[in-house]
Amino acid sequence: MKLKKFGTFVASLSIAAAMLVGCSSDEEASTANSSGAKVIKVALSDEVNPPFLYTDSDNNPVGYDIDYLNAVEEKLDGTYTFEYQFGAEESNLIGVSTKKSDFAINWFFKNPEREEKFLYGDPEYGYSMTALIVHEDTTDIQSFEDLQGKKLAPMAPSGGLRTILNNYNEKNPDKAVEIDTIEHPSNADNLKGLAEGRYDAVFLNVSTFNAIQEEMKLDIKVGGVVSKEPVYIVYNKDNTDIQQAINEATNELKEDGTLSELAKKWFDVDFFQDVEYINKEQYNF
Repeated sequence: MKLKKFGTFVASLSIAAAMLVGCSSDEEASTANSSGAKVIKVALSDEVNPPFLYTDSDNNPVGYDIDYLNAVEEKLDGTYTFEYQFGAEESNLIGVSTKKSDFAINWFFKNPEREEKFLYGDPEYGYSMTALIVHEDTTDIQSFEDLQGKKLAPMAPSGGLRTILNNYNEKNPDKAVEIDTIEHPSNADNLKGLAEGRYDAVFLNVSTFNAIQEEMKLDIKVGGVVSKEPVYIVYNKDNTDIQQAINEATNELKEDGTLSELAKKWFDVDFFQDVEYINKEQYNF
């Protein structure tokens, strides 16, 4: 499912109006507007990824990512203004590498290949929570250790979730989780299979589960949050100035509690706390 197409959405948070703009193929990212603020072109994913990013009824981008960027721009106090452009994830990364965009934001994890090509934000601006999804009646599966003798839904041979499980298995060979591999697993099919009793658990991002469950309304639930994986802004390697400015703003937003409040607004829990805290009863999955 894609975000509704509305061309290139430009959000200048230091002014009240929004306007549509284009970007020519030979244009580098950063320019200056009439107020003297440096225009920073931000690549957003056109894949629906609530509550990180999606569109509202008026087809405007909303979610945790947008609120975070709004707060960052306010901290930057007119030095920079953000201009948003949507595209497929890989196209966005190519655009960052060729300077058609200054940075991309979309649930990006760190990996060695990307670290060779891009700058990452420091610190992270949020977390992707991963969890074991179980049947509504299941009470004995909350962690990887509980999967002994249980059937986990099949997973892709690569990707962030598989890496988490592979790392766990390497560190815990005596309690390794058996993983069935499928090239292109369907999260919806896996969750349906879980509800029908074909699997004991599905390992999935909490936000992905919530989005699918809102539509399918199956007799399943979060058994337990297993990990929280940091997510980062990805910059062109030459964009050290904007990276450092946003790093400083992000640290301030963490220290003053703004990011914790945004996490509670969009995820119903402060995911800057530890996994034990997240799994407490007050987190109403």
